[in-house]
Amino acid sequence: MGKVEETRDGVALTNLSQPLFDGAGATKRDLVNYLDAVRDRILPHLRERPLSVMRVRPGQPPFMQKNLPKYTPDWVPRTAVWAAASHREISYALCGDRRTLLWLANQRAVEFHPTLATVAALQCPTHLVLDLDPPEGAPFEVAVAAALLVRRALAGAGLAGAVKTSGAKGVHVFVPVAAEATAEELAAATRALALRAARLDPDLATTAFIREDRSGKVFIDSTRVGGATVVAAYSPRLRPGVPVSFPVPWDLLPSVTPTDFTIQTVPALVAAADPWADGMPTAQRLPADLIVEGRTIPVARVQAMQEGKRRARARRAAG
Repeated sequence: MGKVEETRDGVALTNLSQPLFDGAGATKRDLVNYLDAVRDRILPHLRERPLSVMRVRPGQPPFMQKNLPKYTPDWVPRTAVWAAASHREISYALCGDRRTLLWLANQRAVEFHPTLATVAALQCPTHLVLDLDPPEGAPFEVAVAAALLVRRALAGAGLAGAVKTSGAKGVHVFVPVAAEATAEELAAATRALALRAARLDPDLATTAFIREDRSGKVFIDSTRVGGATVVAAYSPRLRPGVPVSFPVPWDLLPSVTPTDFTIQTVPALVAAADPWADGMPTAQRLPADLIVEGRTIPVARVQAMQEGKRRARARRAAG
């Protein structure tokens, strides 16, 4: 337990003057103050969603925390979710109030990654997500150009989405979907939309999951489905200057850069409104033809795993 420097909403805040992480240009107090300032904006997008957080401790590498530690106060809301991969139950935080948000901030939780589904219906994600990941060293403009391809593909399917910077080097496109869509239908539609977008400009974008197959193109990631998490709107990122994942109107996307939005600049930008909620279309039904098309497209992770094994066999045979 560090030195208590302040108490807010019953939460003892410690070591606030310490640097947040190397290159942050910010202290732990800056993180706490930021999350407290934007709590009315970020909490609605975390509430009732199992939450993973990226934490950073002094002198240690950052780590993703899913399971709440044993020392978590009893008053922190949580939900138990069975993890098939690790064959165990994981106790996820449910961050829907200021006190929990402040406690997580005091734990040096910098990034907030909620699930795409709520605890009320974990098998039915509320949003379809396409993650635009530009190649290393590429300018942000190429991610924007790929996002505009996704927008065209969505329009062609009669759908509309909202867009935000990832806070790192990419862009996230979110499409709210009607409650009756299952995780399998949503995953199929995501694959179809990703492929349709990449086909609009195959020199710019690709759906190739294996990095070495992307040939310097923007990766349109269709794997943010099912139980996946995506960094929340208004979440800080573990990057120099502590940028924030921030919603941008489509027409302004070409004129921004990710570093425009940081824990220093964002509170003033959201003081009067929630641009993520305001820019989000109403929930939409997924077109049946999109789902049918998506079911013919291999799941990227599975395909990549099979291809990796095939290449390994080929290398062994050649050697």
